[in-house]
Amino acid sequence: MKNKFEKVFNTYALLLCILLMASCNGQKKNTATEPQNTGRPNVLVILTDQWRAQATGYAGDPNIKTPNLDELEASSVNFKNAVSGMPVCSPFRASLITGQRPLTHGVFMNDVQLDTNAVTIAKVFNKEGYDTGYIGKWHLDGHGRLQNVAPGKRRQGFKFWKGNECTHNYNKSVYYDNDNPDRKVWDGYDTFEQTDAAIDFVNNSNKADNPYMMILSYGTPHAPYHTAPEKYRNMFDPANIQLRRNVPDSLKTQVKKDLAGYYAHIAALDDMIGKLITNLKNTGQFENTIIVFTADHGDLLGSHGAYKKQQPYEESARVPMLYHIPKRFKIASGERDALMNSEDIMPTLLSLCDIEIPNTVEGLDYKSYMEGKEKIGDVTLLTCVQPFGQWNKVQHNAREYRAVKTQQYTYARSLNGPWLLFDNINDPYQLNNLVGNEGAAAIQDDMEKILSERLKATGDEFLPGLDYIKKWGYPIDKTGTVPYTN
Repeated sequence: MKNKFEKVFNTYALLLCILLMASCNGQKKNTATEPQNTGRPNVLVILTDQWRAQATGYAGDPNIKTPNLDELEASSVNFKNAVSGMPVCSPFRASLITGQRPLTHGVFMNDVQLDTNAVTIAKVFNKEGYDTGYIGKWHLDGHGRLQNVAPGKRRQGFKFWKGNECTHNYNKSVYYDNDNPDRKVWDGYDTFEQTDAAIDFVNNSNKADNPYMMILSYGTPHAPYHTAPEKYRNMFDPANIQLRRNVPDSLKTQVKKDLAGYYAHIAALDDMIGKLITNLKNTGQFENTIIVFTADHGDLLGSHGAYKKQQPYEESARVPMLYHIPKRFKIASGERDALMNSEDIMPTLLSLCDIEIPNTVEGLDYKSYMEGKEKIGDVTLLTCVQPFGQWNKVQHNAREYRAVKTQQYTYARSLNGPWLLFDNINDPYQLNNLVGNEGAAAIQDDMEKILSERLKATGDEFLPGLDYIKKWGYPIDKTGTVPYTN
């Protein structure tokens, strides 16, 4: 009887052990798929190409609805006066990842290589145990726009990579996948595919112990304007587009057509931003992720009779700049007046993540400002070291300039002297140049003084562009542009 009892007991004990082991294994399995919150926030930078600050629903553009971006803005710090300090592709990108101004990092033109020994945002986050990733347009390598940015130093510290140097063929978009040297092409409209790749990166990172820092660099809404999927192009009728008051009559028909395509790209991007945020929320990571949404520069799109960028006008230089910051940081959302610039992004992100800012960085740390503890950002610089490409001297009468921007005024000086002075509050379309206006003489003098002080403080001698080209050894063509190959 006793042996029979012992057998039954042993059988039940064995079954109990098996059940407990199964339960423990199940718990371990579930834990592995849950997001890991180490106390350090993830960082997601959503970088767009040529998206001017005025072209969003939350900024009041009557032509476009951006519901997902508007929702993000409602929970973000909105630097409504943010600028691209040198409003063109490569200079902004170099400033973004080094925290330096263009005359320091040397990338003041497109299609030149950023020094591979630069102290970059990825290298700093790597040292702090972050997983770093880059997806999309790079434009910092200078070895040909469709060529591979080879793994190693040329990727400036980014470990995960699905990038391209530069392409604007959004439906046959070239990219290179991590260590694979073979050229690949995104399947369909690259904005969609890059979003899915970013979601995969985020979800895989959530299963690891390390936080991540990723830059998702979209090519749109940069021209060509008419290549978004048909669904989005059909949303905008050129006849219904409302133009800005500074578009001349001679361009109105063309600008309406191009804006319809521009907004189509933006509508597609807004859907993708919604998809990214939905995934963060579904995986429990939205409130553990700092999200920065911005652009490398704007687009004149007919304003002041011009297209594209480089110039100091609002449509070219002012960019969207949203910081979604987890609630535990106790930083209130809402609009801020400070003029955050390109080189300020890196130090601000490092500070928010409690990472020491390298002494190579020249930008301002806006964390204390966002916390309401410090008053900074009343004035910032806009620079054109050497006009080139779509705004060059030979074809467009372009000029080198240095400009200073405050919360009310924009003042620009060329090598020949004062060039532009606008009261951006009373003249938001910058239709009335106050340079030489007797009634604005005191303002012009004050702005000239501020500009001179800023140039002195930053060590900028404001020399002709060719002097800087000679110093850095860049080859240029007859228009003053660095030639590039595909």
